[in-house]
Amino acid sequence: MYVDFAWRYFKAKKSANAINIIARVTTFVIAFATCCQILVLSVFNGFEGLVKSLYSSFYTDIKIIPASGKTFVLSPGQLANINSQPYVLHTSMIAEENALLQDEEVQSLLRLKGVDDHFVQVSGLPGKIVKGKFITGDAAHPSIVVGAGIQYQAGIVVNDAFAPEELTVILPKKNNTSNDPMQSLAEGNVSATGVFAIQQDFDNAYAITNIDFVKQQMSFAKDEYSAAEIKLKAGADIKKCKEQLQLLMGNKYTVQTRFEQNTSLYNTMIIEKWAIYAVLTLILVIAAFNMVSALTMLVLEKKQDIAILQSMGSTRSQVRKIFLTEGLLLGGLGTICGVALAMIICFLQVKYKLIPLRGGSFLIDYFPVKLMATDFILVTCTAMFISLVASWFPANKASAQPLELR
Repeated sequence: MYVDFAWRYFKAKKSANAINIIARVTTFVIAFATCCQILVLSVFNGFEGLVKSLYSSFYTDIKIIPASGKTFVLSPGQLANINSQPYVLHTSMIAEENALLQDEEVQSLLRLKGVDDHFVQVSGLPGKIVKGKFITGDAAHPSIVVGAGIQYQAGIVVNDAFAPEELTVILPKKNNTSNDPMQSLAEGNVSATGVFAIQQDFDNAYAITNIDFVKQQMSFAKDEYSAAEIKLKAGADIKKCKEQLQLLMGNKYTVQTRFEQNTSLYNTMIIEKWAIYAVLTLILVIAAFNMVSALTMLVLEKKQDIAILQSMGSTRSQVRKIFLTEGLLLGGLGTICGVALAMIICFLQVKYKLIPLRGGSFLIDYFPVKLMATDFILVTCTAMFISLVASWFPANKASAQPLELR
């Protein structure tokens, strides 16, 4: 019954044309706001998925680091215990430290990461080689794979047609007690064999080499490492695996998921997404004022209809529900139109890449979009809730109309 009355009032010609205009403007603004919200959230989802895919090439599923200090001792028995867990696929041991890379007169500060032979099975970085090959050598003949930014900065030549370029790496020695600053540094030569390109943060900061070389230069103990990186089996619950590994390792070790290895990035992305959502919600609030105006004018026009309904036995609650339904109808039509328009635009963007990214410096040349059901539910519920709140005052006013028949 309430929907029938609301629909009749919506499509019926009003005595004042302004009521129709305000109602249509309200519906249009709601449609525009919901469309913008879904589009923006979908673009953020697309960028989030893209960034996560890029960072997943560098950050592994699980990483074990020392709870305090820079290094920890992990015995062969502990390592075997980790690998025996049913959810662990591969484990790679890491020795990592800040270093100075020298190439003739050019010096570059970088983060040098020594990795073992299992690294290619744990990390996606070996698949991001753009020049040369992923070769780290051994302790006696170490090789180095540098980020694209470091290669450009240092002018490193990596070409299969030429012999690998020799570079000098300077690392700090661990637990050195000498008063001579030069005695606290270790210098070694490495051969440049490859260049990787993932993302600017990594390309400008990291280089990969042999773990035994790094441990030897820094005077690490036999079973001393900076971290252990773990690849989980497909379908494994990363949060549960983290909890089980933390119990297994004890409080001397910290177990991190991929997202916890770079919490600042993911937290920033989430904050930006919801900040934009909140700003766009203000457009719906503005539309709510138009809805209040339209419904208030409708109540004034339908005074006689309200009186007739009351004389026929309608209660104040029933009259209130009629105008609440009218407001929800305006909001619902606007929401449906906005959602439909957003879906059409998103599908066209996915298929035809209609909106490009300017500058040409990113990995893709178009705005990525990803539709998620939760976004549709959230935007729809937000629009309907604001419509309900905006309808309450005019509906309450309508239910309070005195019974006057002339």
